[in-house]
Amino acid sequence: MSDETQELGITESKQHSPGEWYAEVVRKAGLADYAPMGGFIVTRPRGYALWEGLQDHLDGWFKETGVQNAYFPVLIPESYLEQEKDIVEGFDPEVAWVTHGGHEELEERLAVRPTSESIITPFMSQWIRSHRDLPMRLNQWCSVIRWEATDTKPFFRTKEFLWQEGHTAHRDEEGAWTETMTRLDQYERLYEEVLAISVLRGRKPDHDKFPGANTTTTVEALMPDGKSVQGGTSHYLGTGFAEAYDVTFADEDEDEQTAHTTSWGLSWRALGALIMSHSDDQGLVLPPAIAPKQVVVVPIWQEETREEVLEYCEGLRSDLEAAGVSVNLDDRDERNPGFKFNEWELKGVPLRIEVGPNEVADEEVTLVHRPDGENEVADRADLEVAVESALDTVHAKLLAASEDRLEAGIREAHGRADILGTIGQHGGYVKTGWCGDEDCEAEIKDQIAAEIVAIPMEDDEDHETPVHDTCGVCGEGSETTAYFAKSY
Repeated sequence: MSDETQELGITESKQHSPGEWYAEVVRKAGLADYAPMGGFIVTRPRGYALWEGLQDHLDGWFKETGVQNAYFPVLIPESYLEQEKDIVEGFDPEVAWVTHGGHEELEERLAVRPTSESIITPFMSQWIRSHRDLPMRLNQWCSVIRWEATDTKPFFRTKEFLWQEGHTAHRDEEGAWTETMTRLDQYERLYEEVLAISVLRGRKPDHDKFPGANTTTTVEALMPDGKSVQGGTSHYLGTGFAEAYDVTFADEDEDEQTAHTTSWGLSWRALGALIMSHSDDQGLVLPPAIAPKQVVVVPIWQEETREEVLEYCEGLRSDLEAAGVSVNLDDRDERNPGFKFNEWELKGVPLRIEVGPNEVADEEVTLVHRPDGENEVADRADLEVAVESALDTVHAKLLAASEDRLEAGIREAHGRADILGTIGQHGGYVKTGWCGDEDCEAEIKDQIAAEIVAIPMEDDEDHETPVHDTCGVCGEGSETTAYFAKSY
């Protein structure tokens, strides 16, 4: 291997030093750099392209289900926050405040939004007058700032992050709960169909709900290092926010009613889960649905065959682009094929097409799958079908590996020592009975920094019939099943 090829390589091991490996993949794959102020990152074009790909899928699904995009100010008056006490109490330690405009001290402090319920709901109150105005479904794509005291981990943990936040108002609980589940379903769909990650669905325990929410539902993704990622949350807010901000409407009889509201959000933490889930010691691995370039064509020539190989490759690129495939032809003279193979593997392109004089003579192409290096030969005449099939196979391989990891990563345990030992040895999710007392979670959290990341939904069999009759920590009667895990 030449020196120029070695400089592309990932030097850390995913298995033995996942944190350092992750940071190296993010940097060398050209996704992000660290900003000069701690806790912030600079998202490079390749990293932002991943966010745009995720956004395109999710935004389309939102609009198909009646959501309209809007935009609200990044600064929220303190008096607006204070109208909902749970928001103030829940986010106060993480709120960044603006106190001056230029040299003048402001009459009222302005919060840099940690979330936008307290600025969006008052305007919904102005815009909603009648039952005919409902449901109202708004979403904004924006950044928020939460001033967490934590080490920066690009996409996983940063003070500023990109996300979408949806906010809706409905006539009754049934409509709002249906909305809550619709968004959770879409988040699960995004993880499985776009990111090729299998997720665990559930809801948060009452003590870990979104501030002011009635119910917080979640999709959780299990990473190869045994930690869980909160992949997206959808909240049924009940009438608490509507009462605080006077969101009322006149029903068919002209009687005043209070609306039921929801909020739901997914951040670029999903990109962190994507990178951590699939990538390897060669670099980034991307599923085709979100890859900025799905295919790279690498010509292999000697001087006497250069012209015919490049002409053949140009035809491949043209046909694939016409078929809607995102493709790059790497025809650089100054780089040898080995360097190109390594570079595109590092950058995560799902499928490589290799073309040399033999492929040209036989009217074939060699297809190489990024996740595992599997290669296949296809006829030139079948190019579009072969590439589509190969891309589907790449997605299926990644999703299957994630499904296997999730299935193998759920273990039952009962008793404090058993829970601690199972998490300590294996990581992943520990499934146990839970009495519903926060103190029982705290006992595990204090010992091993694991918490309840999900409990089954009310209509889930694991909620109705807990995995154990008694709580896995205190031994009292079980109310439900709980999933303990360490998390990002």
